[in-house]
Amino acid sequence: MKFFYLSIFLLAWPVFTAATAHKFYVSTTKIEYVEEKQSLQVISKIFIDDMEDVLQKRYDPKLSLDTQKERPLDEEYLKKYVLQKLKIKVDGKEIPLHYLGREYENDVVKIFMEASSIQPFKTMEVGNSLLFDLTTQQQNIVHAKYGDERQSLVLDADNPNGLLNFNETSK
Repeated sequence: MKFFYLSIFLLAWPVFTAATAHKFYVSTTKIEYVEEKQSLQVISKIFIDDMEDVLQKRYDPKLSLDTQKERPLDEEYLKKYVLQKLKIKVDGKEIPLHYLGREYENDVVKIFMEASSIQPFKTMEVGNSLLFDLTTQQQNIVHAKYGDERQSLVLDADNPNGLLNFNETSK
């Protein structure tokens, strides 16, 4: 009888461990055009552990986010990485993003950026390859708001860029 229970346990163990071992690799980026300020306001939300892993791999194995060990240099690496991996074009012209800062919320890092002097536009192309160098399972969800119009993209390693077309009446 002992053998029977041990056999059931050994057969069931891979099922239980596989269910808990699976991890979701996803980030979200919200882009909003603020006409009064002629700016795009951008907020990216990324799991801290994933961001830490990619930054350690790329820049410094001692890097630490949201801990007592975090150094000013660690935020500089975060800024550098995000500005390399997130690109926005309006009406075909790449616009520079300015890193404003970051904030930690539970297990997520929220990264704040802005692009200024943005005139009304018709198209927005978003390139978001955040964490693709960590895993090919990564998906980056982009939500864009322009006036009353909202559109979304799901970007992955095979399709890291997406184009959004906005109506003239959406402003």
